[in-house]
Amino acid sequence: MAGWTRRVFAGAAAAALMAFGASAAQAQIKIGAVLSVTGPASFLGDPSKKTLEIYVEQINAAGGINGQRLQLIIYDDGGDANQARTFATRLIEDDKIVAMVGGSTTGTTMAMIPLFEEARIPFISLGGAIQIIDPVRAYTFKTPHTDRMACEKIFQDLQRRRLTNIAMISGTDGFGASMHDQCVAVAPRYGVTIAHTERYGPRDSDMTPQLTNIRNRQGVQAVVNAGFGQGPAIVTRNYAQLQVPHPLYQSHGVASKQFIDLAGDAANGVRLPASALLVASMLPDSDPQKSVVVNYARTFEQKTGQPVSTFGGHAYDGLMILVEAIKKAGADPRKIRDAIEATRGFMGTAGVVNMSATDHMGLDLTAFRMLEIRNRDWTIVPEGGS
Repeated sequence: MAGWTRRVFAGAAAAALMAFGASAAQAQIKIGAVLSVTGPASFLGDPSKKTLEIYVEQINAAGGINGQRLQLIIYDDGGDANQARTFATRLIEDDKIVAMVGGSTTGTTMAMIPLFEEARIPFISLGGAIQIIDPVRAYTFKTPHTDRMACEKIFQDLQRRRLTNIAMISGTDGFGASMHDQCVAVAPRYGVTIAHTERYGPRDSDMTPQLTNIRNRQGVQAVVNAGFGQGPAIVTRNYAQLQVPHPLYQSHGVASKQFIDLAGDAANGVRLPASALLVASMLPDSDPQKSVVVNYARTFEQKTGQPVSTFGGHAYDGLMILVEAIKKAGADPRKIRDAIEATRGFMGTAGVVNMSATDHMGLDLTAFRMLEIRNRDWTIVPEGGS
């Protein structure tokens, strides 16, 4: 079974390995990753896997960390939470890793958190929901913006457009359900009323009935879709087919070119909050994040031949935060945990990270950019624009 196949990536060519010599080859720091490389969440896991492989190879080719090579051990959970938990156990008990970067979805992440907490091994998740880091757990961190932040960024844009009554359509997966609840919780703060709610399942292939209900609902001025995977693309296509006259917002869970490819021309006009990575070349030279996102985008696209996505960027951020922590703390998991928590001023693809004992993500709302899809490409919505 492909999902159960163990894949160990040392991250360097054989010639580089020989150059290190036998003694250096033994001095390795083992880190793990459980990713949804195949299955319905592969658009999340595949770019993350490629990113980790690219940069571990670069790190090892440059001499490793404090003279020690990184050994990256990757398992593919296929998007299945039970497999993710099994692989997490294997990483802890058999592979003896010192830290973990992975967990492509909220569901797989939540299944693994108790294991890493009990083992006291740092876990940097790539999942989206706020419940991953709220409440704060000692050994669990995350790099993507939260679903609550996505709601807040969307609601700020609605305020600027003077739109106050909305409908929500949400996936029933962990991320979709969590973002729906977060939007409901923060809506009053922004003067937004959620007048109607619809749901769809992960295997639904037509959301026309739900969207017809929304179109017929009096007073609705905009629609927010909380979800990831193929569901939001289906929503977007059905939305255009029904000619729903209201602005449509998606979450950062669709922040990749794959969403545009799946939705086609129906994606034009859709707005969503996302990191600057998707619009790296459009940033002014004065933007302090530009060099980071441009360099990552160039490296990823040259190495893979694929368009960059924010999901690979989250893996880059997690790995680099971990590398800096190991440089300072060595290979002791508890000291690595302390060093991750002390991360300040780290400029990543998602924004500036300032972690603390009460914040294991470290991003604020300024890390999000509001984007609009035009002519099947990303554009930046000006701050204060409409």
